[in-house]
Amino acid sequence: MACSVSMPDPSPHPSTGADTPAAPSGSTPPPPRSFAALHHPGYRWLVGTYFLAMMADNVEHVISYWMVFQKFQSPALAGFAVVSHWLPFLLFSLPVGALTDRIDPRRMIQFGLALFALASGAWAWLFITDTLQIWHAMVLLVLHGCAGVFWQGATQVLLHDVLPREQLPSGVRLLATSRYLGLLVGPAVGGAIMLTAGPRWGLVWNMLFYLPGLLWLWRAPYGPRFRSAPTAPPRAVRGFKDIWQTLREVRSNRLVSSMILLAGLASFFVANSYQALMPAFANDLGHGDPGTTYSMLLAADAAGALLAGVLLESRGGIAATPGLAIGFAIAWCGALAGFAISHSYPLALVLLFVAGICELAFSSMAQSLVQLNAPAASRGRVIGLYNMSALGLRSFAGLTVGLGGSALGIHASLAGSAIVLMAVLVWLRWRVARP
Repeated sequence: MACSVSMPDPSPHPSTGADTPAAPSGSTPPPPRSFAALHHPGYRWLVGTYFLAMMADNVEHVISYWMVFQKFQSPALAGFAVVSHWLPFLLFSLPVGALTDRIDPRRMIQFGLALFALASGAWAWLFITDTLQIWHAMVLLVLHGCAGVFWQGATQVLLHDVLPREQLPSGVRLLATSRYLGLLVGPAVGGAIMLTAGPRWGLVWNMLFYLPGLLWLWRAPYGPRFRSAPTAPPRAVRGFKDIWQTLREVRSNRLVSSMILLAGLASFFVANSYQALMPAFANDLGHGDPGTTYSMLLAADAAGALLAGVLLESRGGIAATPGLAIGFAIAWCGALAGFAISHSYPLALVLLFVAGICELAFSSMAQSLVQLNAPAASRGRVIGLYNMSALGLRSFAGLTVGLGGSALGIHASLAGSAIVLMAVLVWLRWRVARP
């Protein structure tokens, strides 16, 4: 499979605003453009390669998880896979963000993509030679999780070089939409690869999905060398001292701290932990074949998120505010609580669809507000802190929903977690609204 990558024509740098005509003095501003970020050739490359990487990430999950389960039949290793996926975000997001403040974000993304490709290649070699041991699997699962830390945070920083400030919310929404599209398409592509090339050689083919991003970023006209606007000199990287200093900086900014807190609370109490329990929910709903029911429930959640992204972009977006983001998060809690106690399969589908809409809306709004209001000199650190909260704390959602499900039952556990989160978010909404 050959991949040819042609470079987009270097255009005036977005940060200068040269590609966005200024409105005449005294005139009304032009209406928001539909899918505004996609009008930039560089962003089309960024979001396209991001989607391919997200799809390849999920293809690897589908194939490697299936092969590992067939070989070891180990629930403990399956649990380790979940923890190893999110724990690196908790431990390393902020230090990696500090590095991104000093190093070209293109190279950080390339490093993350190279780690993803290395993990796929190593899985393939171990499966082909039939030499996989448990410690091999654990190392590769951790490597895959670390790759995500480098890739996600640096991509969010690079957005500021690719898009002008007023179009950053559109860029964030479209990246979030492409993430859900990758989550939806990845398992289907992984299954097709397993049926055609087989699981062993399929992972070799999967490495090629990372190639377009690696090649485009090699000479993409973005990053520190192409910035025309003067920026504050980046601080030196000081390890875990950066965590405390960044926390102090963020604490003084109520808007940024509230959105980081919103993302962290949603991740800690619920996150996507209910998806791991979906087979049990499908079985309890008792509607047809559990396998088919399970797939349709997952698809409803992802389809809601995709529809939200398309509708928001087609209308030029909705102005993001902290109150609106928290409001969508509260609605998300209500939809999940209703799903947890529902005994009707059609109602469960509708509620998950609504939950998907609300999740994309509040998460993209929160991320947009953080990125727009992060200081330029410490943007990587602040985005790293956001990822640490939004993604790293997902490691603990298995405790609130998963272990709670063992004690109380999965329905009471998910409903209880969603209601507790809703109450905390009502307090956060009051905190944000205070003068």
